[in-house]
Amino acid sequence: MSNVSYYSEEGLKNLRDELNQLRDVERPKASQAIAEARDKGDLSENAEYDAAKEAQGMLEMRIAKLETVVSNARIIDESQLDLSKVLIHSKVKIKNQLNGMEMVYSLVAESEADLKTGKISVSSPIGKGLLGNSVGDIAEVQVPNGVMKFEILEISRI
Repeated sequence: MSNVSYYSEEGLKNLRDELNQLRDVERPKASQAIAEARDKGDLSENAEYDAAKEAQGMLEMRIAKLETVVSNARIIDESQLDLSKVLIHSKVKIKNQLNGMEMVYSLVAESEADLKTGKISVSSPIGKGLLGNSVGDIAEVQVPNGVMKFEILEISRI
């Protein structure tokens, strides 16, 4: 079953760039490291060889994961999105009902999430709780220590 994810053009380009970097630069480096470690003698007692093989395995897993993500990625035509509801690629201004604090988040695909820049994943608890709500709605978000309530103050596009 495919797991379709939606990205901005820039987000998908970044994923493809990372994938190309891993394939074209990091993979040959890993092979070279294994060859150098193999040349150092007995493989049964060669920790450098074991470490290089493990690093190559991790690299190959990352490449396989990125290939799957890129193959299932779709670019969103943001001009067609409904501005009246919170959707992926919405910029949402919310107010915490408990302490009155206002925050602005952009809802993005999981791999584009970066809390430092205000980008949260649509699959995060807050992201899931905000999806589908309109301005004026109170979104109830299930978090580990209970339920948080946020008022949707404003919705715009990223």
